[in-house]
Amino acid sequence: MKYELDEEEKEILSTFEKGEWEKVPGMEAEIKRHVEYAKATHRKDKRINIRISEKDMEMIQRKAIEDGIPYQTLISSVIHRYISGRLVDTEKIILSTKEEGVSMV
Repeated sequence: MKYELDEEEKEILSTFEKGEWEKVPGMEAEIKRHVEYAKATHRKDKRINIRISEKDMEMIQRKAIEDGIPYQTLISSVIHRYISGRLVDTEKIILSTKEEGVSMV
């Protein structure tokens, strides 16, 4: 079976073949560290109970359906992104860029 590479894969292959890649020092330790990160990320060993408004719950469930995931997974993802600093307030960014005179086009 022959596999057709997409554009990103072709770019990766091209840079590899040109020798543009560098070895990562301490690769074994680096792999082990990232394996532990992955394990910790997917370990779900705590349960919580929260009370939220019916309207918020309906909106969460709708969003989860749009994303094709269970609503509990969506809630867990939002919490994880928040505590890891990756949850972005787009409204705040838009206001900040307007104040600085930056165009968002």
